[in-house]
Amino acid sequence: MIPRRFAPLLFGLILSGLMSLLVSGISTWRAADPVVDFPSLWLGAWLMAWLVAFPTVLLVAPVTRRLVEGLVGKE
Repeated sequence: MIPRRFAPLLFGLILSGLMSLLVSGISTWRAADPVVDFPSLWLGAWLMAWLVAFPTVLLVAPVTRRLVEGLVGKE
């Protein structure tokens, strides 16, 4: 079991992985169409995108939380 203090890091890892997987897949599909080597093109694009997305999510998440807190009403 992973200690609770790592929850934000794990959340960012999973979120950035899934989002970069989806976006890179769509972008690769549009750029390359369904070619024979599409899976390898997609994997390469995804890994590069994830390398950028993960630290970006970790940096942007606190700002996003503050923005959301300012936009939603108090209970």
